[in-house]
Amino acid sequence: MGWLFTRKTRDQLIAMLTEESSNELVQSKVLEHHLVGNVLWSLVCLTALKDGCLQLKAGESINFIRCDLLESSPEGWGYKCLEESSHPYYYDCPIHFLDLAPEQSADWRANVRLFHADNPQQSTSPIQS
Repeated sequence: MGWLFTRKTRDQLIAMLTEESSNELVQSKVLEHHLVGNVLWSLVCLTALKDGCLQLKAGESINFIRCDLLESSPEGWGYKCLEESSHPYYYDCPIHFLDLAPEQSADWRANVRLFHADNPQQSTSPIQS
């Protein structure tokens, strides 16, 4: 997926990316998020509203880790949404997110653990919700 740009400020864009949303098939809720520079990490809970959506029954949920890259432009701010399954080449994801979502990329998680082993101060930084 490419970049999407808006006329929003950075704070407005972050608020938009972390707000609850839904459609006829699924409800999305950001359980936690953490901002590292212009990388927004989110732990997202998806709840199926209809049987078969996300291979779940209606009412069942699954968590996943999302990485939104943020970038400014003369007109506002933009973002590029990546998920763990696409192995984003960013590894400063909050380490505890790994315990809260099913594994989608073993290689990516190994790099996240290595990053935190080499940067222990990152592992204790506060989480923004």
